[in-house]
Amino acid sequence: MTPFEREVQDRIASNAEDRTLKNSAQAFMRASITPKYSYNFFWLGRPIIQYPQDIIAMQEIIWSVKPDLIIETGIAHGGSLIFSASMLELNAACGGPQDAEVLGVDIDIRAHNREAIEAHPMFKRITMIQGSSIAPDIIAQVHEHAKGYERILVCLDSNHTHEHVLAELEAYASLVSIGSYCIVFDTIIEDMPDNMFPDRPWGKGNNPKTAVREFLKTNNRFEIDKEMENKLLITVAPDGYLKRVR
Repeated sequence: MTPFEREVQDRIASNAEDRTLKNSAQAFMRASITPKYSYNFFWLGRPIIQYPQDIIAMQEIIWSVKPDLIIETGIAHGGSLIFSASMLELNAACGGPQDAEVLGVDIDIRAHNREAIEAHPMFKRITMIQGSSIAPDIIAQVHEHAKGYERILVCLDSNHTHEHVLAELEAYASLVSIGSYCIVFDTIIEDMPDNMFPDRPWGKGNNPKTAVREFLKTNNRFEIDKEMENKLLITVAPDGYLKRVR
């Protein structure tokens, strides 16, 4: 570890104890969700619908893990698929897996989004499956597609109810390679006011974070990467960066 890297680690550790800093980050998250702050960003021309901090975290993880397959549930406009594919392209240019790809699953891939994704230069690394991510036939297709891959990263960002996310974790976490991650987005829902999502089927007590908590009660293969959370401070995935350790 270089002196600079040691300084970074020390700063991240101090963030965990800095209540003022953490409260400020939480206040920003609370203030920015209703005006849809995360909807303002694009990756290589496609809406990505993520906070910049989480995009950077994904870049660091993809570079470190060097996955040959990234599985994503939830496609929307395709920005996240394009981002992951572009990171795999950069990894390949730097000596990483040459044939790495992204597999995206969504219950409704709208025609205009599919057309834009398929027309994008990064589509060469993308495969899409339409259907519910927790339907038995879709789970079987994903597992079949994953055969033969050595380093798999999973990102869960579709329906945010407790029941759905827990079913996704039970379906796909086993595919994650040791040292890689299962990243569960929008765990922040549990930390927001009760009335923050009045038009959604999820909310406090029924969301990705409650699913993560239940999953970890009976699964010791994963640990929450608190260092990542303390680094980011602003993130939609507190307690959602799950690293497979065994």
